[in-house]
Parts: sequence; C-alpha cells; structure tokens
Amino acid sequence: MAEPNNVLLVGMSGPSSSGKTTLARLIRDVFPNVFLLHEDDFYKPEAELPKHPSGVLDWDALESINMPKLQHALQYIREHGMPPPDFESYQDRNSIGPVDVDHGVIEDLKWRGGKWMFQDVPPIAIIDGFLLYSDSMRSVREMFDVKIFLRTDLKTARARREARSGYATLEGFWEDPPGYVDNVVWPNYVKEHDFLFQDKNVEGEYDEAVLKRLDIRAPSAEAQSNMTACLKWAYDVVEEALEKRVAR
Repeated sequence: MAEPNNVLLVGMSGPSSSGKTTLARLIRDVFPNVFLLHEDDFYKPEAELPKHPSGVLDWDALESINMPKLQHALQYIREHGMPPPDFESYQDRNSIGPVDVDHGVIEDLKWRGGKWMFQDVPPIAIIDGFLLYSDSMRSVREMFDVKIFLRTDLKTARARREARSGYATLEGFWEDPPGYVDNVVWPNYVKEHDFLFQDKNVEGEYDEAVLKRLDIRAPSAEAQSNMTACLKWAYDVVEEALEKRVAR
C-alpha cells in the first residue's frame, strides 16, 4: 500500500449524464496540481465487450471494464502520485458541451485554491467513472480517499445522452442506438447502485446509513441541480480532505 501522503485519490462517480465529468474537470480547473483519469479509459476492446440480450454492445456492464488494468493504474497512482507512464486518455477528447456555471465563482475558487500551491500537500488525482462504488467494485472503492457521488433521474439521463453526438472510443466512435439508455444504461446503473438508496429506489432518497458506512459524499438536491452550487460543495469536500492531510 502506498504511503498516505503520495496522492489524494478522489473518486467522482454516478450514472451516465449526472455531471461527474463536468464537475471533475471544473475541480481540476480550480485546484493546483490536479490530474484526471476516466474509468472509460479502461474499457476492454470492443471485440471483448459483453452484449446485451438485444444484441447491442453493453458499455455499461461491469464486465466491460478491464479491472486488472484499472486497479494497476490506481495502485501506481497511489505509489507514485502520477499516472502510469504508458497511460493516455482518449476520454478527455470527448466534449461535455456547454457548461452552465457561474464563471465568477470559478475565478473565486481558483483564487481560494491557489493557497494550496504553497503548502506541502500531495497532488490530487480525480478518477471519474460510472461504476466506482458498486459492491462488485469493492477493491477499487476502498482505494479512494474521497468518494463523491452524483445522481440524476432516468428522464434527465435520457435527454442528455440523446443530445450528444456520440463518444470517442479506443477504436473509433460510438453512437447510442435508439432506446439505449432505457434498455442498457439505466438497468445497469440500477443493478449496481440500488443499495445506496432507500427501498432500492434510485430516484428516491439516499440510504444515509449506507453512505456514512462507505464514506460516500453526495450533494444536496439543491446543489445537484445547479452546477455552480455543486462545484462550491465539491470544492469544500476536497479542501476538507487536504486540510486533514496538512494536519497530520
């Protein structure tokens, strides 16, 4: 296991189109010494991806992720405070589209975050992914120092995915076929995350006891629905973790 001050490993997870990539990139913008990896960079080759019963590729199943490669990368980061030398992200080429965020707040947080340039704190590694906290990913989940979880509902996820032109992949480009969110994306999300919610209703209330036990942080409904508020909340969560490191 890595020495505790080599890196602050931050997980940014949630369903597709919940805003996790947007938030991860904004956090990278406001804190110094941050690098970002995406779980999507650890997909298996398309020929090895599982298929949904309907016959389409299933990019949202646990089996679509190259788990040994992901775990190796996270362990390398913990030990060295940087990505593996052979790592290259294709996910960062994907556009997230216009971001509705107050740029005055971004500048204010950059100013606040600037103080960390002059303190003895580790680099911040943010791992953005749709499947980081599932019980099936326990070995990965336990590696994070900070676990942030964002949510959305099916209607919003569907609308946001359908508004996108597609996604760059390791071997080309992917466009969702009709009904992909309802038939593939959302059922996979429910399967792996319903334990975080009361009565296993992913559009209902969180099970706060489960979040506390797993040390997963989730924004309020108000912050979740407003990216500016969500950024301010996430900034405070990350800064709190940095302050604890300094106090050691």
